[in-house]
Amino acid sequence: MNVAFVLLTHSSDEPAGVERAVASLADGLREIGHRALIIAAGKPGAEDEPGLVRLDSVRLPDLLLFDDLPQLFAEPESVCDEVRAVLAAHDIDVVCWADAVVGLGFLSPAPPGVRTALMVHFLRVDDHMRRSLDRLPDAVLAVSPFMIDEAARAGLDSKGWHALPNALLSTGRTPDRAERERLRRTGPVRIVARADPSKGVAELLDAFPEGFGRPLQIVLAQAGFELWPGMQEDMIEGCRSRAAELPGVEVLPAIPWLDVQPFLSGAALTLVPSTSPETFGNVAAESLSVGTPVVGYGFGHLPLLVGGAGRLVDLDVVSGFGHLPALTGKALESVDFTGSATQLWQAVTELLDDADAYHAASRQAPRQVAGQTPAAVARQFLRITEGLAAPAGAPGQE
Repeated sequence: MNVAFVLLTHSSDEPAGVERAVASLADGLREIGHRALIIAAGKPGAEDEPGLVRLDSVRLPDLLLFDDLPQLFAEPESVCDEVRAVLAAHDIDVVCWADAVVGLGFLSPAPPGVRTALMVHFLRVDDHMRRSLDRLPDAVLAVSPFMIDEAARAGLDSKGWHALPNALLSTGRTPDRAERERLRRTGPVRIVARADPSKGVAELLDAFPEGFGRPLQIVLAQAGFELWPGMQEDMIEGCRSRAAELPGVEVLPAIPWLDVQPFLSGAALTLVPSTSPETFGNVAAESLSVGTPVVGYGFGHLPLLVGGAGRLVDLDVVSGFGHLPALTGKALESVDFTGSATQLWQAVTELLDDADAYHAASRQAPRQVAGQTPAAVARQFLRITEGLAAPAGAPGQE
């Protein structure tokens, strides 16, 4: 089988879930004997992995603003022609649009006879999403059951969608019982996040408990896109300023994809303080894969992903809701999450102080993501795109 993924923003180690999902799925397909191509924009670079094709017809700015994306395709004929030519030249059987816009789902430039799939990693109900669905892709791949439910709540017909999880890029090392106990007693708490206000890091630092007594290490990474100019730099600077006033707290630079699991395996636990729901939760999955419990807010996909492998607490502002329908972008800055962040710290302390509960969570953690290897997710992808898997909620769905 020859499979292509279209994601114009793709680059190695980009701190974004869609890029990571495409890379790990492509790896899984290659592992089980199929060809996988990634079609992206941008200039070729030394870090480009094998199987990456760069388009000549699209030029992306160094830093994308979401509101500017549709303007890139005011005259789409050239990019459509080039994508069709690439798909034909590589004899592609299935093409996957990794997003409605930067994955070209709204254009769906597939040659006749090529099966199509559309990925949905975050909720959008704009014209581009509706145009993508109107193209009638052979499969719609949501990143989680939560994403399917969220789309339905927003008025999209998601009954025939399939849930396809993100795969883990590698198999991380799980510390043994003695090392895990040492980490429970004295190890650092760690966070890995994109520099986005919705990740809740600033609020967590504002609620940092006096006398915490162990290191807090935060990796913040800048992506090639942001919601408004200066968003990421402002957030990183704000978090560094807060951290400088707190004992044992440091903000670290971005790390490569493959370094995330080793980094989290050396943590007592991983905090996922996102104040907007995680539609999947890559960092949580990577933490679980190495036996490190997760503490976060109990909404989005995290309750299903984490299960009994950590502690999840309510986010006060969404009491009674599973999502934040009106709180995105700068609107989040006007909400006081301090009380909720205090509850997160209490959950951290309680879990670390309860040895039996902590080790039970640590043992459960790898089981939560055992089925998310690249090969397993690739096989599921093939079953879906070949029409062999029942859609979410259909009879017989596992």
